[in-house]
Amino acid sequence: MKAYIPTGHPGRTVGLGEAPQPEPRADELLVKVDAYSVNRGETFLLEDPPPGWRPGKDVAGLVVQAAADGSGPAVGQRVVAHPPASGWAEYVAVPASAAARLPEQVTTVQAAALPLAGLTALRLLRAAGAVAGRRILLTGASGGVGHYVTELAAAAGAELTAVSRSAERGARLAGFGATVVPEVTDAAGPFDLVLESTGGRALPLALKRLVPRGEVIWFGQASREPVTLDFFDLLRGPVSATVRHFSYADCDRPPAADLRTLVRLVATGRLHPEIGLVADWRRTPDVLTDLRERRVRGNAVLTLS
Repeated sequence: MKAYIPTGHPGRTVGLGEAPQPEPRADELLVKVDAYSVNRGETFLLEDPPPGWRPGKDVAGLVVQAAADGSGPAVGQRVVAHPPASGWAEYVAVPASAAARLPEQVTTVQAAALPLAGLTALRLLRAAGAVAGRRILLTGASGGVGHYVTELAAAAGAELTAVSRSAERGARLAGFGATVVPEVTDAAGPFDLVLESTGGRALPLALKRLVPRGEVIWFGQASREPVTLDFFDLLRGPVSATVRHFSYADCDRPPAADLRTLVRLVATGRLHPEIGLVADWRRTPDVLTDLRERRVRGNAVLTLS
């Protein structure tokens, strides 16, 4: 089968080549991929790819071989899936516990934009607890996770301030009910909760805007700059503030359960994937360049059909 394989070259990090068709385990489906989306984290991994690894965590397509143990969707059903890797290919093996059936209202292009960003947003808000009526500051709101967090939190009754340098992107977030500011320093506060995904200087600046006993949940470092916290700044800041790390993978629920929730929200018009680019999968290397240079707003989805 055809699949994208890391090249190890910085200028063109993947190339379309040949790979063996997957042989699913008893608890895995074989999915014929119709569409996949690209995550910024995958573009970072492609800079120094692990041996034997192929990219692809967000896919949608058709089940052509059901799990031998009888779990998961059946042959002929369209699914959205979150494999560990290797989804930028004609076929991918996916654990049945990481796939959810698609209703006819949801396209494979929409579905491909859901898994990593949608799962992160859903689980992040679950970790934060009840958000209705709480004042929340969200940094790094221009990304896919920020989009989903904004829509879900605002719909749940949060008083959300989103940090986005892009005026175009900010208008989209404001449409969900968020107050949008270009920098953390422009956020008035104080806030009960900060959801921080930028790293660098953003985290200590956000920490200063907490109420006493407020909380920062740190779930990313999009700036790729390390965070430095000054202990004396902490003493002069909010009383008994908490900084907590979050990983979307640290969850007892299988991805399928949360994927079904995301699909249901899309099907009922309560969640709207933002698709910034749809292109033929042969354009993947060029799309990766566009993503790294931030020329794509929202998800980039590549289609095989």
